[in-house]
Amino acid sequence: MSAQPASQPSTKTARQARIKAILGAETVRSQAELAALLADDGVQVTQATLSRDLVELGAIRVRGVDGGLVYAIRSEGGNRSPQTGLTQEVLDARLAKLCAELLVTAEASGNIVVLRTPPGAANFLALAIDHSVLPAVLGTIAGDDTVLLVTRDPQGGEDVAARFLALADPQQTEA
Repeated sequence: MSAQPASQPSTKTARQARIKAILGAETVRSQAELAALLADDGVQVTQATLSRDLVELGAIRVRGVDGGLVYAIRSEGGNRSPQTGLTQEVLDARLAKLCAELLVTAEASGNIVVLRTPPGAANFLALAIDHSVLPAVLGTIAGDDTVLLVTRDPQGGEDVAARFLALADPQQTEA
């Protein structure tokens, strides 16, 4: 069993965020299986607490690709259909689509990247970035039309800004 990372508190909110991440990335058929996956991350939880967490998160059981019942949590934003086992390919495609539709500019300074969007779209883009697995990105903060993104590398902003610009305009990288 691995210890819980120092960057993750042992709070209800952190536990529920980990549950959402697991259900979004893996096919989970039972509460026992989910409890074991949480335990692998150093999160110990009783069956009763896990059951309450699933109710509070609005988890439902849906038919998986193999026909068996699996846990899923409804998507955030406009698409409220249940999501389970999203692949990195799907997350990357979603982020590229949103960048092509929403990204106006991307500028960097050190490890800070400022992404501009049309009014009201920054939260939507930031959520897609947060849900994507981008190892270079430490986190995002969104306003109305601006996303502030912090990179892990102290000088990584330029590369990350260039990546977002390439996602927004794939033809530019082909030229």
